[in-house]
Amino acid sequence: MDSTAVLAWYDSHARDLPWRVSPADRKSGKRPDPYRVWLSEVMLQQTTVAAVKAYFIRFTTLWPTVYDLAKAPLDAVLREWAGLGYYARARNLHACAQAVVRDHAGIFPDTAAGLQVLPGIGAYTSAAIAAICFDERVAVLDGNLDRVLARYYALEVPVREAKEQLRGALQLAVPERAGDFAQAMMDLGATICAPRAAMCLVCPLHDGCEARRSGEPTRYPIKPQKAERPVRRGHAYVMQDGAGDVYLQTRPARGLLAGMTEVPTSEWSDAPGEPAYPVAAQWHHRGQVVHVFTHFRLELEVWSAAVSPEGLGDGWWAPPAALKGEALPTLFRKVLAAAGFD
Repeated sequence: MDSTAVLAWYDSHARDLPWRVSPADRKSGKRPDPYRVWLSEVMLQQTTVAAVKAYFIRFTTLWPTVYDLAKAPLDAVLREWAGLGYYARARNLHACAQAVVRDHAGIFPDTAAGLQVLPGIGAYTSAAIAAICFDERVAVLDGNLDRVLARYYALEVPVREAKEQLRGALQLAVPERAGDFAQAMMDLGATICAPRAAMCLVCPLHDGCEARRSGEPTRYPIKPQKAERPVRRGHAYVMQDGAGDVYLQTRPARGLLAGMTEVPTSEWSDAPGEPAYPVAAQWHHRGQVVHVFTHFRLELEVWSAAVSPEGLGDGWWAPPAALKGEALPTLFRKVLAAAGFD
């Protein structure tokens, strides 16, 4: 793989991203901030660049340094994270900031191995931070690079069956400018060697690409056979008191959407059964919401009622105007929208 051609392309075509130091600035001596790179990489897991930008700017405005994030209340971090999904990442993000401050005097380790000791930092994220911030010559292999390499080598099996071979091949190509090379390959996958289009004529890897030679670059990567996603069902209960405030509560500290805000629900199971209302009231069916998680599809029947505010446990009553500021994941925002709260 011609890393020189990749870097030359990147020097002219690097994306302008709020967490990135441009190739020109790198050459002038400016170094990437590990805090900002780490934050962006955690946010970008399972999420697009377009979706992440606003979150990143908001987080770095509220908490400009790792010290600020470490001192922030977890509830505030979860509230700002709402909408990005995979809320365990937000809890690990907060725990990692605290570990960096507590155990490393606020300074991120400068190797992939050292970074992996921190909460929530795995093989990919550690390699990305180490390469981008410290030019450690380590292969950084994400979903975009999976696609680029699968096409470059015309890989005839799904990527997950040859991940280590691809990592080894990429490792051999990592140059001295490891950080710029990692970001260049990410940009290639995002802009040139995209999922549904391959602009081979302007790709710096054009000459060596086996998929381009085959004439069918978008045939790769080979898709693995998908297992059917199971369906779970349940009921969600939206309650208002006499003032129009909505009853909310916190989900358990462990499990899916742990620690986030919700309205009460039934258990989620293969069959929903009849609704078991939290309190006696005049309940109204408000329709169904569907939300797709990684491993299952959830269908919730939404019910609403006006109720007495007493005796409902450890939750709280939120005015409708304050709902936007609550740490409600997308699922429960859908539930509230079905009940008439936009």
